[in-house]
Amino acid sequence: MNFEFWISLIVCLTTLLVLAEIAVGMRKFKCLHEFAPEIGANPPRLSIIVSALNEANTIEPAMRSLLALNYPNLEIIAINDRSTDATGAILERLSQANSALRVLQIYKLPAGWLGKNHALHEGAKVASGDFLLFTDADVMFDASALNRAVAHCQNHALDHLVVIAELIVKDRLLAAIMLNGYISLYLTLKPWKASTSQKHYMGMGAFNLVRTSAYRKVGGHERLALEVVDDIMLGKLMKAGGFSQEVLQGAGMVAVEWYRSTWDMVKGLEKNSYAMCDYQPIKLIFVTSIVLPVRYWPWVGLLIATGAAWWLCLAALAMSLATFVVVLRYTIWSPWCLIYWPLTGIISLATIWRGVILTWIRGGVIWRGTKYSLAELKRGHH
Repeated sequence: MNFEFWISLIVCLTTLLVLAEIAVGMRKFKCLHEFAPEIGANPPRLSIIVSALNEANTIEPAMRSLLALNYPNLEIIAINDRSTDATGAILERLSQANSALRVLQIYKLPAGWLGKNHALHEGAKVASGDFLLFTDADVMFDASALNRAVAHCQNHALDHLVVIAELIVKDRLLAAIMLNGYISLYLTLKPWKASTSQKHYMGMGAFNLVRTSAYRKVGGHERLALEVVDDIMLGKLMKAGGFSQEVLQGAGMVAVEWYRSTWDMVKGLEKNSYAMCDYQPIKLIFVTSIVLPVRYWPWVGLLIATGAAWWLCLAALAMSLATFVVVLRYTIWSPWCLIYWPLTGIISLATIWRGVILTWIRGGVIWRGTKYSLAELKRGHH
């Protein structure tokens, strides 16, 4: 048995474990639409908190989606976070015609805060709901989504419900990269275990629904003032506080077009990349040293290996593709996006490395027009 055989065997077994983890885990996911929207005669008050900065092109459809929700005891708090476009004016116009919509205007960012985190904190301070829904300014909701979500929280005594939004992706290359991102996220966080394991947690910026009493007890966004990935870290904070959590799929209920193109994604992840590595270069090096051989040795092996090693490489590629197919089945994306499957590993790694290197060069990240130093981000990271 030579080197080619042993590395091919290790890669093949690793790929098999990944496929099994994803396939079994995805089957454990439930969907929000599976639960009845029966909330009873006296539903708890719900406050939706959404922050917007220069979202003039998308803010009105998103707000109208929220205003069309048929939840009967609802307030919507929209925070205009230092916008320089027409976002604030659009929100004020909408609020004049809809009493359920309250607009907060923020003109200055205090020291020691990321802009979005501060905006959500300010919204939560004035919210009157028994539940708080933190969402983004470009998310679209089915009219019954919140009825189902709150009813599920009430029926199962949940303190934190995360819904993974259905991503609207029109670019095939982007869709393939997103599939790779889903696989990485699921392998890292294993969100299907969030409801049964204290070690596992999850959060999503599109839909973080928290019980207000629990949110305030853990310290809310004040504890996350400088967390770049604040949505996931809110999930970690809730779990650390001993509160219950569940993650659902949002197909047909919650949707968002996160990025419109691959380049938009690459630019958008500049601020997240180093935070996703916990600001530790060794973690990125470690992940790279695993991903490259697991994803690309089989291609090399098909060219240079022989005998059993060649067949192991072929099996590894088949299982890698099967993993993508498993996740693809839970989306509405074209199967043709799989033609880019071989490229996704290297593009994803390049995106993260680019973000980390830019963070080093700049000495921090630029988010919503404000620069935050690497030193203060590290101090604020949990």
